[in-house]
Amino acid sequence: MTKDLLKKAYDAEHFREEGHKLVDLIADYLSKCNNNPDFKVMPWMEPMDQYQDWKDYMHKDDDILSFYKKFLDHANHLHHPKYIGHQVVPPLPVAALSDLMATFSNNGMAIYEMGPASTAIERNVIEWLLDFVGWNGNSNGLITSGGSLGNLTALLAARQNFPEYDIWENGVKSELAVMVSAESHYSVERSIRIMGLGSESIIKLPVIDHRIDSNLLEDELVKAKENGKKVFALIGNACSTSTGTYDDIDALADFCNKHKIWFHIDGAHGGAAIISEKYKHLINGVQKADSVVIDFHKMMLTPALTTAVLFKDGNKSYESFSQKAAYLLDKKGEIKWYDGAGRTVECTKKAMGLKVYQMIKFYGRELFESYLDTTYDLAKEFAKYIEEIDDFELATQPDANIVCFRVNNGQNEDELNAMNASIRAKLLKDGEFYIVQTNVDDKVYLRITIMNPFTTLDTLKELVEKIKTIN
Repeated sequence: MTKDLLKKAYDAEHFREEGHKLVDLIADYLSKCNNNPDFKVMPWMEPMDQYQDWKDYMHKDDDILSFYKKFLDHANHLHHPKYIGHQVVPPLPVAALSDLMATFSNNGMAIYEMGPASTAIERNVIEWLLDFVGWNGNSNGLITSGGSLGNLTALLAARQNFPEYDIWENGVKSELAVMVSAESHYSVERSIRIMGLGSESIIKLPVIDHRIDSNLLEDELVKAKENGKKVFALIGNACSTSTGTYDDIDALADFCNKHKIWFHIDGAHGGAAIISEKYKHLINGVQKADSVVIDFHKMMLTPALTTAVLFKDGNKSYESFSQKAAYLLDKKGEIKWYDGAGRTVECTKKAMGLKVYQMIKFYGRELFESYLDTTYDLAKEFAKYIEEIDDFELATQPDANIVCFRVNNGQNEDELNAMNASIRAKLLKDGEFYIVQTNVDDKVYLRITIMNPFTTLDTLKELVEKIKTIN
């Protein structure tokens, strides 16, 4: 009986039949997202109701296709043009097919022979991206599971590269510190704490207009030294999560170079601007950085999680998790770049590069550039529109595809905060649009991130009218 069940579960024709049905279902869903104005982007259910619904369904007789339909019915619909919430891209359909191939082949990448094609593909993807950074031929990198792990990996390399200590062998020194923006992503602070460095090792740099105030860097470094701290890294935003603001990368890089501090760029969201002729100026100075993180699943049309960690000196990418060179070298004394487990948090790693490689091969740079330019351009158009209408205001002019705005009808700040938070809550439960909220300078703002290339200014004007109606 058991063997019969296994044979059925692995049957090729059964898989073919169910696979065709699933692709048809997803294609119909994609069409529905783009062409059905009454289709809600967010079918809201309270968390415990959602949990109980799926708990009950687990014991219900049903077929596989109905299961997939149910999942889509309950999902947040990222391919809907009215999805303008969190920074997660609606994946390119063919990228999802590549992800299916990577998942089914299941070639883990701890060592070369477990994922030979995957290993070679990843290196080619990294080298393609490195060409836009402008480093020399010694640069290198890897793909990991998300920006949080990416930042952690880069910071581990930065700490291990600090000349005064061998942390990997001798343990953490409390006097080590990292300089970060007051508006850095929470994962940056989390990474520093994971590394065994407490709150006193996190030096939050003052910002002006949501960017690190580079004029105060020297003073902040002096303060750190007076407090007994040894700064081994500085992290710049490209861009910040809350407002989408880019730090002055060039100025930060020059400061780090002067003081021999590792300069890391958290470009999880906006690092892909290096691919755009129109917007690459936002990240001027990137070639001076020691490491950069870029999420493919944010501004490069890729299913999550897929993140590039790039190193100016490729040899230092091997120092995150080991200082012993013998572990890294083959019999010829050359670094074993093809055995990935030695330089990633993951040991067994999914073939994440496959979906990116496919898009590069069949669509090229133009696909990514067009996507980024389209979404960044629309953010600027919407910001201009907000400035032209009564009772609405911007938090700041957008650098990227993130716009923070709020209703301001003249009430006091507490009342305005409560009103804007209420507007967002009503929009969430209504389900026609999906947006989020954020705090900027202790004020509640509505926040949109334009992730769908088929969102238009008319779509966003509809959002404003919806807000006026429900407020």
